[in-house]
Amino acid sequence: MTSPYEQAVLDFRRRKDEHFAAGNGPVDAATFHGLRYYPPDPAWTFSVPLTFTLPGPDAEFTLETNTGQPRTMALYGTVTLPLPGAGPSQSNHILSVFAPLGEETPARVFIPFRDATSGQETYGAGRYLDAPLARSEDGDALVSVDFNLAYQPYCAYGDGWTCPLPPRENVLPVAVRAGERLPEA
Repeated sequence: MTSPYEQAVLDFRRRKDEHFAAGNGPVDAATFHGLRYYPPDPAWTFSVPLTFTLPGPDAEFTLETNTGQPRTMALYGTVTLPLPGAGPSQSNHILSVFAPLGEETPARVFIPFRDATSGQETYGAGRYLDAPLARSEDGDALVSVDFNLAYQPYCAYGDGWTCPLPPRENVLPVAVRAGERLPEA
């Protein structure tokens, strides 16, 4: 029996496949047969506090890209995640989160990351998350981090795309077997 959460993830994935199949993605619609995913796993879903970056959410940060053209974004803050399956010394990891420059209250933050599956089961340069922001009952900023919605950047599917690379602090020491994976993995 599929839980409501799992069904929501499966529906999201179906809509993405339909979008790509309609020619609205980085792949040839005529030869597209669907993306590959890990099974939905609620253990990779977190609602965590956002720690704003000093001097503020407009702090510029330059991300390297696969083409060498730098991409400047706002370093919006950090989140601390408990990592399923990590040893005691690796149980929590701090990730930097980004937003477009000049966007004071974004609805989502951008989290590029790499993990132990990168280059083996997932795209070698990493995957991305677009994580919604919310408010706790106390008014604190929360980030909904759901690795089941992790996706590979367009540059994973072909040349001609410029894709930001995860910063060093966003390299996770564990395998995140959630979200999109390579077609042949």
